[in-house]
Amino acid sequence: MREYNIQTAVSGRYLLQSPIHSGTAPLMVGFHGYGQTAEDELALLSAIPGSGSWLCCSIEALHPVYTPRGDPGASWMTSRHRELRIAENVRYIDEVIRCIRDLCSVTDTLCFHGFSQGSGMACRAALLGCHRSCGLMLLGGDIPPELSLHGSVGKVHLARGNGDRIYTLEQFEQDRARISEVAIPFTSTLFNGDHWANEEYFNDAGRFLATV
Repeated sequence: MREYNIQTAVSGRYLLQSPIHSGTAPLMVGFHGYGQTAEDELALLSAIPGSGSWLCCSIEALHPVYTPRGDPGASWMTSRHRELRIAENVRYIDEVIRCIRDLCSVTDTLCFHGFSQGSGMACRAALLGCHRSCGLMLLGGDIPPELSLHGSVGKVHLARGNGDRIYTLEQFEQDRARISEVAIPFTSTLFNGDHWANEEYFNDAGRFLATV
């Protein structure tokens, strides 16, 4: 048996939410967790205090899945053909941002936000993509171990619920150490919660966003 790969056109989907004011705005791009949809991530972005001043974009992963409850969702990748999926996803994200900048009135200020599995994609978008970011916000998901943090990501907000069984405390501390080693400005939040956001997280995320 011989295995081959072939490129084909696949349609991606993203949501935009306009800022509350008219005129040029900074751009915040979000990535949802496994089995979620673009709507789920847009709800997270919208709940961050101060995000109303940003043009918010939520990108949906290219690979449809059904959750254990039978609901349709999406996944960024699995371990199979991982490097190929990463390259495809980065090209996809780059193209979405290029389209937004062609169609919308946005500044050069770009912030990425990722939740759970989407945290890895937010990191890859910031470190491997062609659009320079000013901020990187990660909730309940680790920094991919193979990524070099020497690229320019501006500043980082790293957050974990203290009851999170998916993104462990050990992973959280390892990520804190990795960011410290490369001297990237960052803040970290260990809030009272589990593998999701709550008011404590949103307040801390809002304070960070105001500095980007």
